[in-house]
Amino acid sequence: MHENESTTEQHRTATDDHTTADERTADEYAVTPDSVSGTVDYDELLKQFGADRLTDEQVAGLPDHPAIRRDIYYAGRSVEDYVTAANAGDPHAVVTGVGPSGPLHVGHLLVFSLAKELQDETGATLYIPLSDDEKYFTRDLTYDEISGYTRDNLRDLLAFGFDPEKTRFVVDTADADVVYPVASALAKHLTQSTVEATYGPPDNVGQSFYPAVQAAHLLLPQLVDGAQPTLVPVAVDQDPHVRVCRDVAAKERFPVQKPGALLGKFLPDLSGPGKMSTSEGEATIYLDDDRDTVRDKVLTHAFSGGRSSLDEHREHGGDPDVDVAFQFCRFLFEPDDDALARLEREYRAGELLSGELKEYAAARIADYLAAHQRRKADLGPLSEELPAYRLTADERRRARAAVGVGEL
Repeated sequence: MHENESTTEQHRTATDDHTTADERTADEYAVTPDSVSGTVDYDELLKQFGADRLTDEQVAGLPDHPAIRRDIYYAGRSVEDYVTAANAGDPHAVVTGVGPSGPLHVGHLLVFSLAKELQDETGATLYIPLSDDEKYFTRDLTYDEISGYTRDNLRDLLAFGFDPEKTRFVVDTADADVVYPVASALAKHLTQSTVEATYGPPDNVGQSFYPAVQAAHLLLPQLVDGAQPTLVPVAVDQDPHVRVCRDVAAKERFPVQKPGALLGKFLPDLSGPGKMSTSEGEATIYLDDDRDTVRDKVLTHAFSGGRSSLDEHREHGGDPDVDVAFQFCRFLFEPDDDALARLEREYRAGELLSGELKEYAAARIADYLAAHQRRKADLGPLSEELPAYRLTADERRRARAAVGVGEL
């Protein structure tokens, strides 16, 4: 499950069981696993996808992360099963990943910071798949280019400080001895008509097969360690992958539970509505950007909710609901609820100017990234750091055996 780019050259469209790619009108917002455009109606999207808003009880049972308490991760599937297991100390797992087609950006921070808190607070087993093969199928990139991004992405992931005893990074091509047998077993229970109804016509057979690989990612913790509630925290555009996997998991031959989903809203692109993308260049803040670069990008590109003149802003105030600098603070970079409320109040009152809000957000983002960059710089060579996070020989054997693949 990957929280990556919002644009791609392919035209596959994710829909629910009742809506096809051709049924969307040109003036509607578009949300697919590959692209997001327009101003998203998140409640309408839940109706399309058939997911449920989080209840107060579910929110209370999840860690006290800003993205949870501020209604950014706002919906899901089978969340109650996960919450019950986590709070009882029973086995439970989290799966969320990335497609390595570029350097990681601040849009990735949200889900991985949440995954870290889920693990820290409840002891969840965490699987992070890196779908390098899917990026080869869908991007104009060579495997050599993708491998470079994969190595860099892995260093960023290591810098989050996940527990190596409870975390596994799975790279599709590097872990093909596990991923392919599991995916091939699951693929037998996926029809081409299901794939096309969910994603639209594929551009190549690799894209056609990839939903089985995605299902392998989401079920792997259970295939290794037995049936248990599994939560997949992702932006809502990735929900079609979960729905397809839940259909496959319902087959009686697999000893797993249907994976649950925790669905989040999109950290906006600096330029306004939509989802931050690796491909947006100057309008994207990367995890390696220094303080001056962050400040320049925010001041130059961040969409403002302020008025057209100083006098008008002082009189009528700004709109934090559309102001990207404020939304960055709300999503992650201002963890203090009281400080965030003060920003909102002063901005709406016209006491806080757009430029001042941008400076505030830029400083918070830069502070967060500086801490991440220090942790990344302190890492040793990837060859020394990564082995603790790889699947063990016994874990590989158990995953293969769970789908009926024996040893030669």
